Amino acid sequence: MKNITLIFTLILILSSCNQSEKSNNESYTPISHADMENAVIYEVNIRQYSKSGTFKAFTKDIPQLKQLGVKIIWVMPIFPISETKRKATGGDFAYLIEDEAERNKMLGSYYAVSDFTKINPEFGTIDDFRDMIKMAHDNGMYLILDWVPNHTGWDHTWLTTNPEYYTQNKLGEVIDPINPDTGESWGWADVADLNYDNQKMRDEMIEDMLYWVEEENIDGFRCDVASAVPLDFWEDAIPKLRAKKSLFMLAEADAPYLLKGESLFDMAYGWERHHIFNQMAKSDNAVVLWDNVIKTDTDRYEPEDILMNFVTNHDENSWNGTIYERMKDASELLTALSFVAPGMPLIYSGQEYDLDHRLLFFEKDLIPHTKKTMWPLLEKLGQLKNSNPALNGGKNAATYKKIQQENSKILAFKREKEGEKVTFLGNFSPNQEQFTNPSVGALDYASGGVESKEILSLEPWGFRILVEK
Repeated sequence: MKNITLIFTLILILSSCNQSEKSNNESYTPISHADMENAVIYEVNIRQYSKSGTFKAFTKDIPQLKQLGVKIIWVMPIFPISETKRKATGGDFAYLIEDEAERNKMLGSYYAVSDFTKINPEFGTIDDFRDMIKMAHDNGMYLILDWVPNHTGWDHTWLTTNPEYYTQNKLGEVIDPINPDTGESWGWADVADLNYDNQKMRDEMIEDMLYWVEEENIDGFRCDVASAVPLDFWEDAIPKLRAKKSLFMLAEADAPYLLKGESLFDMAYGWERHHIFNQMAKSDNAVVLWDNVIKTDTDRYEPEDILMNFVTNHDENSWNGTIYERMKDASELLTALSFVAPGMPLIYSGQEYDLDHRLLFFEKDLIPHTKKTMWPLLEKLGQLKNSNPALNGGKNAATYKKIQQENSKILAFKREKEGEKVTFLGNFSPNQEQFTNPSVGALDYASGGVESKEILSLEPWGFRILVEK
């Protein structure tokens, strides 16, 4: 009788646990096209986000990202990093460093993956990773993984078990990735180039991606150098992934063909826009540069295509400079433009805390955690992006209309949807500029007051956002 009672009690406990787990996930639904309309995406560099560089340290901060309008969290690669040919600061291999203490500081590139189905112990455990996903889902956010389909690190088991999975030279030696435009190495000597002529390798790559969708309930992938992988792989892989659940797919590429139809990627990089951002900060012709890139993107992409707008990311920060190095006094203006322009804005780890140094890429570093100028700006912009249909930038985006201004230093445009209108006004000049108000009677989003003046002025590199129904 005691045994029967014990068994019944255990059944009740297990049932209660299952109900509790189900209850915790009741508010979670897979990502939809509607979620993409007003989303802000956040790229987290786990290693550099905190002193410990762990999932746990980032997980506790996820709830406050809602203040910035974040709906999608993109986690840089979480996989174990190869020891063989591990890169060190300065670009050499870590093994060339004679001093052991210095050599041990070199953690290598996240993009030199040794196993696509394991967790980098540097970041924590698989349970820590699951806690991070749960925290995101519990807070109404989605989490996507950074996937590296073009190459692996030199420790990956495939190099031993299936060398035919890799590109080889005439001597039968596995090689690092080659730039197709030059025929020369990209310089990524810490990774081995995968051979997409091999169908079995393709199948295993898809199986590894499916593991994270089916077993760990992730919400999509950011795919590294997506355009270097054959299109027919994505045409095969993405529908198989989406057959399991709705996913968000981001291609690291400025390539319209990767967004064609519903079976490929949802969003691509606005690389050309980013390059123009950098130029606008130091050009006397900034407004024309912006008008030209918008026209080019409109001609190249379909209306339902999404482009990611960014003033920084992990590559730009580490290799090309901080926002303040590249954009100087125009930093806040261009950040605002990245939110108000058609597309989805990106926040990179540290941007919200006015990160003003280049993060080390191959060893431990640390972002600041003091809220200064950028946090309140991003918070204000994120709330507007989330709440106003006139800033929708997904598959059913708001309209974009340029507003002509006699003053050539003033960028002016209007977004509109569902009766809501948002006008952006930006001064791309180191001088105070006056101009005609195109939205008399609209609300100034920053102050909340009605803007009734017919002639407005903007401080150097200043901006205004006017909201009307």
